[in-house]
Amino acid sequence: MSWPASAYLLAPLSPWFDRVRRVLPWRAADLDRPHPDPYAVLVSELMLQQTQVATVVPYFDRWMARFPTARALAEADEDSVHKAWEGLGYYRRARFLRASAAAVAERGWPADLEGLGALPGLGTYTAAAVGAIAFQWPTPALDGNAFRVLARLLALEGDPKAQANALRAWLAPALEAHGPSRITQAIMELGATVCAPTPSCGACPLAAPCGARRAGRTGEIPPTAARAKPKAASLWLVAFQAQDQVLLVAPAAKGLLAGLWRWPALEADALPSRPPGSDALLAWPGWTQVYTHRREAVSPLLVPLPAPFPPAPGHRWVPLGDLADLPLGKRDQRLRDLLARPGQPPLEAPAVEALVRACAAPSA
Repeated sequence: MSWPASAYLLAPLSPWFDRVRRVLPWRAADLDRPHPDPYAVLVSELMLQQTQVATVVPYFDRWMARFPTARALAEADEDSVHKAWEGLGYYRRARFLRASAAAVAERGWPADLEGLGALPGLGTYTAAAVGAIAFQWPTPALDGNAFRVLARLLALEGDPKAQANALRAWLAPALEAHGPSRITQAIMELGATVCAPTPSCGACPLAAPCGARRAGRTGEIPPTAARAKPKAASLWLVAFQAQDQVLLVAPAAKGLLAGLWRWPALEADALPSRPPGSDALLAWPGWTQVYTHRREAVSPLLVPLPAPFPPAPGHRWVPLGDLADLPLGKRDQRLRDLLARPGQPPLEAPAVEALVRACAAPSA
């Protein structure tokens, strides 16, 4: 590629970053030495995947207070790890982080990028970011912010991710010339605060050489990726309560919600309705729960029962007093919190018998 030398083009980033960089709890004061706590870098990078800095900061502080070292995290039980992550979303990151901490506690930190990339859940970007920020390795880290900054700076056509290998090779000399940690974090900072999807070019230290700005094309470089329309679903989110116990779906070992306890969630179309007032059900106003690929119309219900029924496989009765300590996703936290508020008889709901059949053991 006939791009200008990165060490020359990115030279203004270093003094700019020294002036404007945010104080973040995982960011070292001295960016020219290896980070004093690589574990803090690992925690921050896993938390920052698909999550904004402002959301991550309080989680990071609480996490480091509870699991201050890789060994402390490796020795923690799974429920406590997921409880500490509760509300941050994408829970497999917590499992990856705990598994990576176990590897580090057992064998020490890897000595190269290949070793970092072999840790659970790191991947190409996160391994490179940890290498640069924690260990001062000249390992170019390209996330969404970095791709956007470099695509505009170099006026790249099409998806910049298609040129990832060429961009990494181009970026490496700048890391060596100006410092891996400094330049890596400066690019991240620029993309997060200035070269955002709607850029503030007047505040940008790279405005003069920016190809997209000179061409008047910052709004179209890089192109916006088309998103698939989320699938719609309507469901009953059900809290069965019997003799100071509630029925939950136990955590799965794999999948999007692995490690989380859940309320039974039943598709509304699959259950027959019952006449209003015929069962002692309680309800609260519903809401729409939006995920990346799914949009749920959630109707919460409380089903009081005189005694527990034999639960279906994967379901478990747990003491009501334990509920606050169990890790739940955001949707299920919401119903947990509603239980402390008075509900109303629902105008429309399934019959209790239909709800129980859906969640009971086949022989029950």
